[in-house]
Amino acid sequence: MIRTTTLGLALLALGACASGTPAPSPLAEAPLSPTHAACRSEARDDPSVVALTQQMNPLNFANQNRLAHETRLAELRAYRECLRRNGIIAPGGVEAVRR
Repeated sequence: MIRTTTLGLALLALGACASGTPAPSPLAEAPLSPTHAACRSEARDDPSVVALTQQMNPLNFANQNRLAHETRLAELRAYRECLRRNGIIAPGGVEAVRR
């Protein structure tokens, strides 16, 4: 009885440590102003972002990883461009490194 309980607690603790959640979107934090919120929405609906999400193949892991990365970059690029058009400086002040 004690062994089963200990094993159960160990498995429960291990399960709590595991995380199957994907990396958060660069736009996941709370909006700073209504303009930021509008730019986030515009970035998610940007034609380049939509085109990339339509190319995802759920059966191909390499395709998913590549497109997830490219989608995050396209969304961030569209968000920053919207902020620039509205005269707002992007949070952080430093543009993302391009490879």
